[in-house]
Amino acid sequence: MNTAPHHESPVLRVAGRPVGRYHTRPELSPRLSPRPYLHPVTTLAGTAVTEFSPADHLHHLGVGVAVPDVEGHNFWGGRTYVRDQGPTELANHGAQRHAGFQLSDPDGFVEELRWVAAGSELLRERRTVTATRLTDSAWALDFTFSLTNTTAKSLSIGSPATNGRPGAAYGGFFWRARKEPGAPRVFTADTEGVEAVHGTRADWLALAGTRWTLVFAGATERTRRDPWFVRTAEYPGVGSCLAHTERLPVGAGDTVVRRVVTVVADGTLDRGEAAALVRGAVSP
Repeated sequence: MNTAPHHESPVLRVAGRPVGRYHTRPELSPRLSPRPYLHPVTTLAGTAVTEFSPADHLHHLGVGVAVPDVEGHNFWGGRTYVRDQGPTELANHGAQRHAGFQLSDPDGFVEELRWVAAGSELLRERRTVTATRLTDSAWALDFTFSLTNTTAKSLSIGSPATNGRPGAAYGGFFWRARKEPGAPRVFTADTEGVEAVHGTRADWLALAGTRWTLVFAGATERTRRDPWFVRTAEYPGVGSCLAHTERLPVGAGDTVVRRVVTVVADGTLDRGEAAALVRGAVSP
């Protein structure tokens, strides 16, 4: 990679083909918790596999990192789940601010971000994103984020689930997938169906639409300990949960690191094909 501090909206390319555009300074309502995101992301054949600010959830922004509760501040967007009250409109939204690229090339970038709420920085993020060709019909998006508490006191990360809403442990890496007339198929190496997969730990998880398949894999031992958040009926989306049953503490100066690799494939993969591509995408 080469230093490219002035390239503000890089396009990821695989074998010369554009497969994703990264937006660093989106002009969005504060209610959407503005943050950098990837959209559109496409297969090598050009099929879009992300959505941006869809009508069902305006705060779903392609692929990125979104957390609904950082010490009470909303970096997810939309309403905040309040215990014994439910989803509530609050003026508590934060923003992820692009601070600059350390490295940038057609196959990826390294970015610094500031997580700011109520006029103060809570977290500093280092985000590393790369795109790699796997086959003539599949490529991999390797997404690592490191969140460092830059305050003088301990912070904690929560979710609607830790705040009292069962089954809603979202927050962390999140991919809003393409919505089609029918719900996509979801499966792991061992099980199938959203009821069986949601909230469980699995080395990889596949979401298959009509002409595309996404295979998500935790690429570190710590990432694989986070359960998956999955939706298919209301909307198609997959995330890796930072706070599933308990809040995640982040001490002053401490860093939380997660790495998710996503295989983006043309066509509908079966279990064997998904597993083989994951093996090729995730280095030991």
